[in-house]
Amino acid sequence: MKKFLMTCLILVCLASIINAQDYKTGIGARLGFNQGLTVKQFISQKSALEFLLATRWRGFEITGLYELHNQAFNAERLNWYIGFGGHVGFWNGDYTKGWGDPGVSYTVIGIDGILGLEYSFSEIPINIGLDWKPSFNLSGYTGFWADGGALSIRYIF
Repeated sequence: MKKFLMTCLILVCLASIINAQDYKTGIGARLGFNQGLTVKQFISQKSALEFLLATRWRGFEITGLYELHNQAFNAERLNWYIGFGGHVGFWNGDYTKGWGDPGVSYTVIGIDGILGLEYSFSEIPINIGLDWKPSFNLSGYTGFWADGGALSIRYIF
């Protein structure tokens, strides 16, 4: 009986690892306060690299993230993820909506976190995700930015 239970436990763990991802690469759009492009590449069953190119305040920001993925709520093709990374951005102070100085261009470097949930459709090669990506600028215009939430829609293969 103990061998049977141990075998069942191992099979459940293996199934969890196998279901950690439903695709290898995803490319798509990220829609939020920072709108832009997203590319996610899995480097193992449960870890991925995600790269974001976003526009805001007539500038742009490039972000790189390392993410850990796992199945959510025992639902097939639904995953949660958490991760961290960094960004570099270039913003125009004329369009920063009250916080920046007109005529000043900002170059910022900072760190990012991400927490999200994503679902991959089985019928079509599409993945949708909803996440929160807070960031902290270490140089340039320093400070904490908590408005990094977005909806991502990716073509997956």
